[in-house]
Amino acid sequence: MGRKYDSLEELRRKKNLLRTEISDLEGLLTFKNTKESLSAFTNGLTDQYLKDVKEPDGEEKTVIRKDVIAKQFTSQLKGMFLNKDAAMGIANSAFNGNAIDGIVKLAVTGIVASYAKKNFKSSNWKKKVLGAVIIYLVPSALKFLRKRLENYQRSKSLSSMEQLI
Repeated sequence: MGRKYDSLEELRRKKNLLRTEISDLEGLLTFKNTKESLSAFTNGLTDQYLKDVKEPDGEEKTVIRKDVIAKQFTSQLKGMFLNKDAAMGIANSAFNGNAIDGIVKLAVTGIVASYAKKNFKSSNWKKKVLGAVIIYLVPSALKFLRKRLENYQRSKSLSSMEQLI
């Protein structure tokens, strides 16, 4: 089971190496250095988001780099909106006449959202309840209504197809 050692000195060196390795692992597990510990746990994924900063009292502190997070977020949003497929989809919808439909939907959504926000910030409790209902319940009610209408339309089209046959 165990490896045969040639001398007692070799065994002592191996024991010391194991002790130092164990103490290093204990240092990681106890988060003595937060950045290194998180780096070890996430295999280096968090390195770009964390930075060690010295405070005026001389103590080191790990802080989150918000600039890197914001830059990645904006670049991904920009890529999502400006990619080739999105541009082609917008062009196709404009060509088919669906662009106006999308613009109308966005406008209605914006108006309803601003109305709900205004009501939610009001001092009157009835308006606050109305704002909360608009924000939380109306979208689920609209989804339910849309599913019902789609099912109704599907059943009507199937019955008309059956009558034609």
